[in-house]
Amino acid sequence: MLKKDILRRKEDFSSIYRRGKSVGDKYIVLFYRKNNLGYKRIAFLASKKVGNSVRRNRARRLMRENYRFLKDSIADGYDLIFIARNTINDKKLSDVGKSMKNAVRRANLLK
Repeated sequence: MLKKDILRRKEDFSSIYRRGKSVGDKYIVLFYRKNNLGYKRIAFLASKKVGNSVRRNRARRLMRENYRFLKDSIADGYDLIFIARNTINDKKLSDVGKSMKNAVRRANLLK
């Protein structure tokens, strides 16, 4: 991912949470909002509810890897926040991928 593709500023996160929409699935929650840019920006989060630092980092890695497969099929011009649920623990890459694809599909963000 390029540096411009990553959400970093608190104002961006706040606006997505306040004015954006959300879709939940078995292992993740997706918050999204139109950003009026020619590209999509992304963030992957795992709270302490997911577990210790090892589990949180694994959850973010699983989501990041699955995003790599999905990014070409997601429409441009959106800010996306993928948040791991505590059910993501001990799940395989393919399970998390199905969950992410379902959430993106239900949010109507597929090209």
